Amino acid sequence: MKPIFVRGISSQFRLTLAVILSVVLMMANERLEPLRNSLSTLLSPLHFVANVPGDLLDWSAEAFATRNMLAMQNKQLLRQQLMMSERLQRFEHLRQENERLRVLLGSPVHMDSRKVVAEVMEVASDPFRHYVVLNHGRNTGVYVGQPVVDAHGVVGQVVEVSEFTSRVLLVSDATHGIPVRITRNDVRAIANGTADIDEIELRHVAKSTDIVAGDLLVTSGLGNRFPEGYPVARVMSVSRDDGQSYAAVSAQPLAALDRIRYVLLIWPDEEADVDIAEQLIEVSAEDIEGATEQPNGTGAQTTENAQESQ
Repeated sequence: MKPIFVRGISSQFRLTLAVILSVVLMMANERLEPLRNSLSTLLSPLHFVANVPGDLLDWSAEAFATRNMLAMQNKQLLRQQLMMSERLQRFEHLRQENERLRVLLGSPVHMDSRKVVAEVMEVASDPFRHYVVLNHGRNTGVYVGQPVVDAHGVVGQVVEVSEFTSRVLLVSDATHGIPVRITRNDVRAIANGTADIDEIELRHVAKSTDIVAGDLLVTSGLGNRFPEGYPVARVMSVSRDDGQSYAAVSAQPLAALDRIRYVLLIWPDEEADVDIAEQLIEVSAEDIEGATEQPNGTGAQTTENAQESQ
């Protein structure tokens, strides 16, 4: 019969064995040094593996901070580029129209209109409707019919406005039309969308109209919707078929409609409109005064002639 409780190794024996092993290890310390170095070399990859999470965390934090900084700088530079591109477009128009407008108005043209950079939040998923949604709305002063441009040309116009967003109908939409003129010879026409993001067309253009491929189309200012002089498209082809009543003119929008992200909302130059209105009022007042003074002068001369005849 086996005993229930088996007596193990005594504590005194364990202590003696530990002391002996300690003395042996102390005496063999120098001889074990190469072995420790070999073990350290073998275990060194484990140290690198153990440090990987910390290194990844530090790298991620640094990369995230750098990316945010670069994104912020990129956004600021893009805003500056949009503002400068819009100014260049206006300057190109001013170069062509400066002397003519000075003769008409007698003073420099006012071009310091209000502008706000907006970001595209949504793009139409309907292939038959071309519009985008911007992150500015009624709280910014956006209104229906407001012109929208990007760094290259006219994008479209605002058709719906909510409190914080607005919907812009692109110039390529089949329901959109914009008055344009050719910079080369000032021929005016209407550019209509074709439901193709890269094409618009000029309808009802007479075959005798002086228009060729490469002509630049800019806003004409008619209709008081789009300011005059903003680039719209460039003529790509002109077809004059004998069997058709009008020439078929195809143009490509200058704005990057398929990849726009930031655009400019433009407000009309109210100061310029006030100055022009004041000048028209002054001219009308002078005409009225001249018209009222002329009969009096004529009557006085008639009285003097009658007295001399007597």
